[in-house]
Amino acid sequence: MYLDTIGLLGAISTSFDALEPKIAFGVGATLASFFFFSLGYGARLLAPVFERPRAWTLLDIAIAVIIWAIATSLVLGRFAAT
Repeated sequence: MYLDTIGLLGAISTSFDALEPKIAFGVGATLASFFFFSLGYGARLLAPVFERPRAWTLLDIAIAVIIWAIATSLVLGRFAAT
């Protein structure tokens, strides 16, 4: 996680020349880190829900739908560009 954060965010941040995009990127990266921080608290709050196997099944289905939607958009975007 730290290697990705330092390496990836550091490499991306060097592509901005002006001050405003650098600040916007920093604010976005900070908000994203708070999102991941809040996942820990969300997991604690959702623990009673995920004690049931049906909840895990629904979560798996939702993740599969999202992955297939991303894959479809990438494939369609790839063919649309050619």
